[in-house]
Amino acid sequence: MSVFFVVSSLLLAAVLAQTTRDADWPMHGGLDNIRYSSLAQINRDNVTTLQVAWTYDSHDAFKGSEMQSNPVVVGGTLYATTPMLKVIALDAATGREIWKFDPGGGATGAARFRHRGVTVHKDRVFVTYRSFLWALDRTTGTPIASFGANGRVDLREGLDQPAEKLTVSASTPGVVFEDLLIMGSSVPETLPGSPGHIRAFDVTTGKVRWIFHTIPKPGELGYDTWPKDAYKLAGGANAWAGVTIDAKNAMVFAATGSASFDFYGVSRHGDNLFADCVLALDARTGRRVWHFQGIKHDVWDWDFPAAPNLVTVTRAGRRIDAVAQITKYGYVYLFERRTGRPLFPIAYRKVPPSAVDGELLAERQPYPVQPPPFARQDLTEEMLTNRTPEAHAAVLAQFRRMSKGFFAPPSLDGTIVFPGFDGGGEWGGAAFDPDTALLYVNSNEMPWIVKLIPNNDTSLYNSKCATCHREDRHGSPQAPALVGIGGRMSRDDLAKIIREGTGRMPGNPDLGGRNINDLVEFLVTGRDKGRDPNVTKDPAWLKYRSDGESLFRDPDGYPPITPPWGTLNAIDLDAGTIRWKVPFGEFPELAAAGLPNTGSDNYGGPVVTGGGLLFIGATNFDRKFHAYDKLTGRLLWETTLPAAGNATPSTYMLNGRQYIVIVCGGGKNGAPSGSAIVAFALPQ
Repeated sequence: MSVFFVVSSLLLAAVLAQTTRDADWPMHGGLDNIRYSSLAQINRDNVTTLQVAWTYDSHDAFKGSEMQSNPVVVGGTLYATTPMLKVIALDAATGREIWKFDPGGGATGAARFRHRGVTVHKDRVFVTYRSFLWALDRTTGTPIASFGANGRVDLREGLDQPAEKLTVSASTPGVVFEDLLIMGSSVPETLPGSPGHIRAFDVTTGKVRWIFHTIPKPGELGYDTWPKDAYKLAGGANAWAGVTIDAKNAMVFAATGSASFDFYGVSRHGDNLFADCVLALDARTGRRVWHFQGIKHDVWDWDFPAAPNLVTVTRAGRRIDAVAQITKYGYVYLFERRTGRPLFPIAYRKVPPSAVDGELLAERQPYPVQPPPFARQDLTEEMLTNRTPEAHAAVLAQFRRMSKGFFAPPSLDGTIVFPGFDGGGEWGGAAFDPDTALLYVNSNEMPWIVKLIPNNDTSLYNSKCATCHREDRHGSPQAPALVGIGGRMSRDDLAKIIREGTGRMPGNPDLGGRNINDLVEFLVTGRDKGRDPNVTKDPAWLKYRSDGESLFRDPDGYPPITPPWGTLNAIDLDAGTIRWKVPFGEFPELAAAGLPNTGSDNYGGPVVTGGGLLFIGATNFDRKFHAYDKLTGRLLWETTLPAAGNATPSTYMLNGRQYIVIVCGGGKNGAPSGSAIVAFALPQ
């Protein structure tokens, strides 16, 4: 028997095994959080024949609702969450609903959830809803009574502060290591704050087994990087984007957010460990192994947007287990996994000081020497839009009125933050191909504006409402009077209109919950809490507040800069170079008018496969689902989804057939909302 025949037979057997075995997508982000599958039934040669295999629609979308769930597929069942945060279990081969659980207990109303799915472990499904962590029976979807109190744990408890004063939830599923469910959290970034501590819960009982204080307490490492009593008041520093488990090394990796208050740090002088950090912890005990702080004393809301990726790279012919971390401002950091040693040099640059009363910023901030940034980082006049002469003139006038520049601090005149709070990299995270050491990142290039205003309700009203409704609230020909509005509308209805807009009034979805509530209070009562002489005695009171982050747009609602407005990037982690970059997304109406391939807002991450493909939805306005050649960035296939696929897809094999599935929730930045899940496969 020839060697050729033996090798050919082995290869054929491997291919047959690949096409017949079942393969799960067992966890959010996939194994090692690299969004990779070795499945190759769908490949470069046949991807153009993909077709819809099944569609499921929960029919609970509403204006502004979203679906960000990365479906988990285990044992032939797909688990995900809907716009109203109902948990569903579907037959992964047909999309047939097996069970549905409503953690809201039938509550109605347009609560806007940003939720990325569930954790499946043995006989149970873990999911969060508002401040509660639920454990559900995987077969029936009913709560497991022995977990916590009747199936749920209150995430506000065990944080050394009165639970009723805290706001704690979790938008990203936790990870399981041995018998521990390890989780970050979502908390408001206002004052007084809720701490973003990382916790491990017993998967059987729900009891807390360990906790890592991301805002250190007296005697703990990092306590001296905050004011003496900051841990009693400050919040944030939370791993809202989730955590990543390295089971082989018994380590858990997290990337934390900014500290509260986001944009004015006078109450938290110092570097503020462990905000804006890549953290490596002992998975069994929560003990810190190493950390790296990406932003010192963050006032730009440039928190790490995604959990770390566990990758393997080559240095001088040697394979090294590493951690890759993307950022909102276009950097990729790379560290040796066990020690935290940087695998590319990290330098420090001097950054401008703040002119705002009492603010004290760090003098220098870090940056990796390699790879080069995957997003533009400094907005100049030459980069402003030329889409029309009128758009250019309007944008230029606004640009010249405001502070700008990379690391320009928030100001009373308004500061352009670029890249903005929603990109470069975002919560969809990066995908990594272990075959090529390429890291794939989709990026937003959207400037945002932050402006500090005096911390009183009149100032907030004047900055957002008075142009149309007048400072005396008596209205104008363009807008109705608001005097006595509390007798005509409920507080909830007022908050909804402020958030979503109505008629000619634009929405303010980025104003923030606390600002919206304060504005409603002023409209209903006329009282200005900021001018109450007792308010300055409150340790949580600050002299200035943000008037709400807002997208910088041209007068027609498009980005104010030259394209590309969104990109898809392949970064070589061995060489520290960008292998390829392509515009990503477009606005259908601009494409029809002869301006295609501009790039656009995009939310949700990619999946890379052994079939040579990169699958990604994400593009916000064209609603496309795409397949690219992972080596070249060439678009091989695309289709239009029911709503934008602002989520990370999953891929799995069932009964010898490979599927690619994505949730289609839309709802970002004014795009239409949806509630469908669509699975694709090759024709049978």
